[in-house]
Amino acid sequence: MGDALDIMQIAGVGAAALVTEMTRSSWDSMRDAVARFFRRGGEERAEQELRLIDTARQRLVDNPESGRGPVEERLHRALAIQLEAFLQAYPDAAEELQVLTDRIQGTNEGDSGGRTTVHHNSDSQIVIAGGAINASGGFHYRAPEGGR
Repeated sequence: MGDALDIMQIAGVGAAALVTEMTRSSWDSMRDAVARFFRRGGEERAEQELRLIDTARQRLVDNPESGRGPVEERLHRALAIQLEAFLQAYPDAAEELQVLTDRIQGTNEGDSGGRTTVHHNSDSQIVIAGGAINASGGFHYRAPEGGR
């Protein structure tokens, strides 16, 4: 049961990383890495798997950015199922998918390493995030003890 859970987890994380990567300019090189991953099942299996991924990616990029949320969610679920099925057939590929996922996540973290400079900022708060920020009750800022 533990192995099945690990496969589900790796497939889910891998699917999320791939969905994120599909809309980036680096997709072609990432697609090559995904193709190498699926070749563990042979050329014919790799072609079938890539055909599914290419079709799903096309649906995603054909949608305007503002309407991609639901498409991304469906794509994530479909890719997780696809990757989980592949890993059940080829469990030794789990480590390779984990490495690929780490590579994608490392690249994405590198993208967020931008530089921010703030000037003449008094009596205000700066919030910098590498992703979405949700604050249902709003943001509350209290000046540090001891004043300025």
